Amino acid sequence: MLVDRLWPRGISKEKAALDQWNKEIAPSAPLRKWFAHKPELFEAFTEKYKKELLQKEDELRKIKNIARSGNLTLLYAAKDPKMNNAAILLEVLQQTE
Repeated sequence: MLVDRLWPRGISKEKAALDQWNKEIAPSAPLRKWFAHKPELFEAFTEKYKKELLQKEDELRKIKNIARSGNLTLLYAAKDPKMNNAAILLEVLQQTE
């Protein structure tokens, strides 16, 4: 499941062969633009994104249901494997079980 609001550059939708693209669970456009993948803003971004996620109970529930019924891979477009919205989403999913 792609969990970004924007499609990743350089990857065609056909080659990606995704089962799902959940734009709703991604950070809001203003938050994403504010963060701009600046490492010094990641801690604040994490807190702000967690607050957004807690307002999306239905989406979190949908994702948890998918994970319960099989394998779920959270895909993201960021280059950094630690500082990205999918890592934060995973943490929230694990904490709200």
